[in-house]
Amino acid sequence: MRRQIQEEPLDSLLSSVRRQAMETLTQLSYTQPVLGVREKSELVNTCVRSVFSLPSVQAMQEKDEAKAEDIQTLYHQTLDALQTLLNALFIEDPTPAGLKSILEPLGPWMNSGKAHERARAVNSNVSLLNHTLLTLPFFMSSGFPTLGLLLGRLILRIGDPDEEIGREALDGITILYTILELQKRARDKEEPNKKELYESNKRFLGPYNPVSPCQNILRVIAEFGDFLGPQQVKDLLLAALEGLKGGSEAHRKDSGEMMQLASEVTLSSVLEWYRHRALEVIPEIMQGIYVQLSHIQEPRAREVALLPVSLLASSFMTEVVVALLMCPLPLDSNGAEMWRQLILRKPSCDVRDLLDLLLTSLKEKPVTKKGRASIVPLAAASGLCELLSVNSCVGRVRRIYPQLLLALLIQVHYHIGLNLPGCGAARKDTKKDAQLPVFVPVRWVVKVVKTLLLKMGCSYEATFLEDQGGWELMGQAENHHRGVSLLARAMVQYSCQELCRILYLLIPLLERGDEKHKITATAFFVELLQMEQVRRIPEEYSLGRMTEGLSHRDPIMKVLSIRGLVILARRTEKTAKVQALLPSMVRGLKSVDGLLAVEAAHDLKAVFKGQDRKLAHSSVYVDLLEVLLPHFSDPREDVRSSCISLYGKVVQKLRSPRTPAVEEQLISTLVPLLLIMQEGNAKVGQKCVKTLFHCSCFMTWELPKGAYSRKPWDNQQQTVAKICKYLVATHQDNAFQFLCQSLEYAKSPRASLRKSSVMFIGSLVPCMENIMTEDRLTEVKATLENLRHDPEASVCICAAQAQDHILASCWRNSWPLPHGDTWVCNPATTHRWNPSSENLPTSHQRRSWIIRALGSWKMSLKQ
Repeated sequence: MRRQIQEEPLDSLLSSVRRQAMETLTQLSYTQPVLGVREKSELVNTCVRSVFSLPSVQAMQEKDEAKAEDIQTLYHQTLDALQTLLNALFIEDPTPAGLKSILEPLGPWMNSGKAHERARAVNSNVSLLNHTLLTLPFFMSSGFPTLGLLLGRLILRIGDPDEEIGREALDGITILYTILELQKRARDKEEPNKKELYESNKRFLGPYNPVSPCQNILRVIAEFGDFLGPQQVKDLLLAALEGLKGGSEAHRKDSGEMMQLASEVTLSSVLEWYRHRALEVIPEIMQGIYVQLSHIQEPRAREVALLPVSLLASSFMTEVVVALLMCPLPLDSNGAEMWRQLILRKPSCDVRDLLDLLLTSLKEKPVTKKGRASIVPLAAASGLCELLSVNSCVGRVRRIYPQLLLALLIQVHYHIGLNLPGCGAARKDTKKDAQLPVFVPVRWVVKVVKTLLLKMGCSYEATFLEDQGGWELMGQAENHHRGVSLLARAMVQYSCQELCRILYLLIPLLERGDEKHKITATAFFVELLQMEQVRRIPEEYSLGRMTEGLSHRDPIMKVLSIRGLVILARRTEKTAKVQALLPSMVRGLKSVDGLLAVEAAHDLKAVFKGQDRKLAHSSVYVDLLEVLLPHFSDPREDVRSSCISLYGKVVQKLRSPRTPAVEEQLISTLVPLLLIMQEGNAKVGQKCVKTLFHCSCFMTWELPKGAYSRKPWDNQQQTVAKICKYLVATHQDNAFQFLCQSLEYAKSPRASLRKSSVMFIGSLVPCMENIMTEDRLTEVKATLENLRHDPEASVCICAAQAQDHILASCWRNSWPLPHGDTWVCNPATTHRWNPSSENLPTSHQRRSWIIRALGSWKMSLKQ
C-alpha cells in the first residue's frame, strides 16, 4: 500500500488509487498485530506527503477544466480518507506515544510557504484533536504529548495571512484546551459535559479577531499557563521560531511581516510570563535557536529569533553563557551573533558580570583531571572575541584587561598541539554559505590575543610581533616563551599604560599552576623587570624568584631566569649580586637545548662585559666553554654557527697563565672544529676557522697550514695525515680522546661529517701505532665495516680507503708487539694474512694480539 501511494504523482490527482490505498490501510489498522511507533510514523509521513503536496484544488481544476467537478469530488474524498486513516491509527494505539507519532509528521506542513498546504495541515491537526476529544477517556498522567510544539504551531497559524486558517487554528486551540481541562478534572474525579465545556472554553478564549490576531495570541498564552511546564515552554518557544523560516509565499512583505509579528509576540509574552520555568531547559533553548538560525535569512526575522537570548540572559546570565559555551567551534555567523546579542539588544545583561564569567572560564584548563578535553576555555575565548567587536563593550573590557591578556596567553600554551572534540574538520558557514578554514585551536586563541591588543589600543605592539614573527612563535611548543617574551618586550618598548597592573598581577601568578602556566607567566614577567617600577617590588619577588629559577628542572625556566638576572644586573644596586651568581647561571645551562643555550649565552655577555680581569682565573669561562662545545654538532645551522662563534669570543677573553682545565677544554675542541670545517657549509666553516685560530693563538699551537683550510680533504690525504701526526705528537695523552671524538662523529646523521670523520680516522689510527690497544682497534674495525654499507656512496668509498690505509700502514711500519716483540713481514710476498705459524720465524711463532686483530680484519675484507 505504501509503495502504491509513493508511486502516485505529486502534481496531479488523476485517479482514486491514493484514496483506495488509504481506505485499505484503515481497514488493516483494525487487525493484529498493531504497527510499531516507527512503522506508524513512516506510514503517516508517506500518506501526508502524498496528499499535502498536491497543488491547490483551484490549480488542478484550471489545469483540467473538463474534469473540474470530478477533481473536486475526488480531492475531498482523498482528504477524508487521509483523515479517517489518521483517526483509525490513533484508535489503534490511544497512548501518548501513538498520538505523538501521528502529530509529528503534520508539524512541518503547518509552516509551509504555500497557503493550501498550511490549510490542509491545520485542518488535519484540528480534526485529529476533535477526534481525540470525542474518543475520551484519553487521560494520561504525563500530560498531552508534544503540547508545546502543537500549541506553538497553532498559535502561529492564528496570525496566518489567510483568515480561514487563523480561525480554524483558534478552534483547534480551543479543543486542545478542552482536552487539557478534561484531563485535569478527571484527576479531580469530575465528569463534566464535553460539549458544554468546549462551548464555555470557546467563549473564554474569545472570538477570532482577524484585524488584530495578536490579541488572540496573547489571550491563549496567558490562559494556557497552568499547563506549561519547562519542557512545554521550551517547545513553545522553538515552535515560534519555526514560523520565522518561511517559504516563497510567506516571504512576501505583508505575510512575512505578519508571521514575524506573531512569532515576536509569542516569544516575548512566553518569556515575560513564564521565564522562570525555562531555567532548567536554557541549554536546549539555546541549541534550538542556533539550529533554527541556519534556516532564517531575513534580517528582521533573525532579530526576532535572537530575542530569547537577551531576554533569558537578563535574568539567567550564567546559565545562558554556559549554554553558549557549548556552541560548535569555530563559531560561525550564527554562533557569533548569539554572543553579540547579549549586549546589543535590550534588555542586555550586565557586561561587567558577563566578562567576569568569561574570565573564569578562561582560567580553566582545556584538559580535565580525568584527561578529557574541554572546549570551555576555547569557547570563552571565541565569545570574548565576538564581544570585542561591539564598541560599547570595549570600555568595560579595559577593567580586567590584564587578567584577560594573561589568561589568554596561558590558554595559548595549553592549546598547543591540543585536539578538541568536534573542532578539527572544516565546516560551512550556513549564513554565508562559505567553507570555513580548518580549525586549529591554538591559532584561534592567538587570534583572540591579537584582537584584544588591537581593541585596547596596542596596535604598535601587535605590528611589532607581526614583523618579528612573534605570533607564529607563540603558537609553537618550543617557541611559545619566545613569542610571549616578544610581546612583553614590545609593551615595555612602547610604554603600554597597563604594564604596572600586569606587573603586580604577575607576581602571585609565578607560583601558581602547572609548568605551562609558570613558563608563560615567567616569560612575560622577566621582560617587565626592565621597568622602573620594579624597584618598588621586594627583592624576594624579583632577584629571589630568578635565583630560584636557576635550579628549576625545566630548561626553559632556567634560561628565562638567566635573562631576568641579566636584566636586573643593569641596575647598579643589583649588579654585584647578579655577578656572584654567574657560576650557577653558567652551570645551569649544561644539558640545555642548543638554541636555549645560545640565547642565554648572548644574554650573559652583558654580565661578563667589563669583568675580564676579575674572571680571568675563574672557572666560569671553562664552564661556559663546556656548555657550548656539545652544540657544535647541533642539526640546526644557526645553533652550530652561533655556538662556534661564541666559543671563539669566550676564548679571546681568556688570559694567561693557562690552567689545566682550560687546556683540556681547548684541546677537546680541535677534532670537532676540524671535522665540522669539512661539512661544506660556508658560514659554519668560516666560524670554525676563526675559532680554531683563536684557540691556537691562546694555546700557542703550530698547526699545519692545512688545518685552517676549508678545502675538501678528498684529494688532500697528506694534509690530513700531517694534521693527525701533529695532534698525536703534540698531545699524545689526548690521542684516544681524538679517536673517540672522530668515532662519535662517524655516527652523525649528516653524511658530510661521517665522510670527514672516516678520512680522519684513516689517518689518525696509523699515527697511534705505539699506543693503540686491542679494544680500540676492534672498535675502529666495527665502525669502518658499518660505514662500508652507508647509504651515501662517498662515505662507503672513504671507509674502504681508510681500511686499506690502516692495513697498509700497519704492514709498512711493522707495529711493535707488547713486551718488546716485533714482527716484520713484507706485504709484497702475500696479499692476505697467513694464519699458519709455519711460515714465521721460530721467534715469532707466538702470535701477538695485533697480528690476530689485523689478521681477522684482513680476512673479513677478503670474504
